[in-house]
This record gives sequence, C-alpha cells and structure tokens, in this order.
Amino acid sequence: MRLRDNVAIITGAGQGIGQATAVKFAKEGAKVVACDINKTSVEGTVDLITEAGFDAIGFVVDVTDKDSIAGMVEGVMAKWGRIDTLVNNAGIVEDAQFKKMSEDQFDRVIDVNLKGVYNCTKAVVEIMLTQNSGCILNASSIVGIYGNFGQTNYAATKFGVIGMVKTWARELGRKGIRANAICPGFIETPILAKMPAKIISMMADRVPMGRLGRPDEIAATYAWLASSEASYINGAVIEVSGGATL
Repeated sequence: MRLRDNVAIITGAGQGIGQATAVKFAKEGAKVVACDINKTSVEGTVDLITEAGFDAIGFVVDVTDKDSIAGMVEGVMAKWGRIDTLVNNAGIVEDAQFKKMSEDQFDRVIDVNLKGVYNCTKAVVEIMLTQNSGCILNASSIVGIYGNFGQTNYAATKFGVIGMVKTWARELGRKGIRANAICPGFIETPILAKMPAKIISMMADRVPMGRLGRPDEIAATYAWLASSEASYINGAVIEVSGGATL
C-alpha cells in the first residue's frame, strides 16, 4: 500500500475521475476525505470505500464557498489530525463559442475550476507548512495546454491551474510540499454520456491508442504522484491522454 495512513482530500469525488481517485487512494491505504457538492454522490463514494473495508469520510463541499471548505478542513483535522494530500479535482463545463458565451457562463467556470482550486489549497496550505510536508495535485486538461473549440472559459481555468502548480512548486518545495498537475485527455466520464455516440467515436479516433481513457487510469496517476515513489517530482504537468495531442 503506497499511501498507507496518507490523509487525502479529494474534491469532486462524487463521480467520474474523482470517485475513481477516492477509491484508488483508499485501496492504497489512504484515509480518504470525499468531497462533493452533491450529498447523495458523497455518500455513494464513502459507501463504496467503507463497504470494501477501507477508511473514508464524506463532506458536502462547495468549492466556491470558503465556509463549507473550512468546515470540512476542521472536521478532517478533528478526526485525523493532519492533511497529506489535496486533489483539486472538482470542475464544471459551460461550453459555448466565444461570440455566444455569456458572462455568467464564463464566471461560473472560473469560480469553480480556478477560484475553487485557490480556495481549497488556501484552506490547507498552513497545515501542510506546519507539517513540513504535503502534496497538492491539480486537475488540468489537455485543453489547458492546447485550447479547444467552444471552451474559452474551461481552457482559461485549466491553463490557470497549471500556472498555480508551477508557482506553488517554487514557493512551497523547500517546505516539503510538492505541487503537480495532471492533464487528462478524452476520458469515459458521466459528462461524455450526454454526447452523441458519433462524437464520442470521433474523439476515440483522435487517440493513437484507439480508445478513450478510463477514470481509473487517471486515478492511478494521482496515486503515484501522491506516493513516495514520486518524491522528486515537483512542478510537473503530466498528460494522461493516450497520445491524443500527438
């Protein structure tokens, strides 16, 4: 178990990549803190983990609400007394071509995907500094490197969280805190379930491996980065895309 007794907070843990990451961390021995804005989803993830005999607690957290984040952090510290890993996974999409994108669409994505990462990291960084150890993992995207049609807001946030990681790696590295980002490609998540089969097939065709990625493949990368096996990896931006950008 690579993450034995590692206390790990995972936002957006109610489904998709976040849920897969929570389950993977638990199987690797972590004490998982599953956070999501949806109470039923949080409970579902916690049940998956605890029924398998692993440790997990859940919190309803809105990453745009500092009070809900603070309450979660207080609860984690009261139960386990430390925070080793933060996976900033929570995110939303509000796609539209730039000329049609409303200010509300832009602002909502910025608030969750960018400011939410700031809010959550701000809430735990002093704890990690006191411990002189910690790992911050941001969910970016290949869209955050290369852009994508109809995703001005999303691309801006996913580029922004890369900038945060590189800055934190410089500022916090000497304090024993590592910061890295993962850029998933086309992954089979509930978001894709709303897309026409033809579009999904076209996405898979763009990948040299000929298929979409699985949430557990992203989760495995997060778990590795959080482990001591990645102890000298800091400020990295890792594509997990099957070669979709080649």
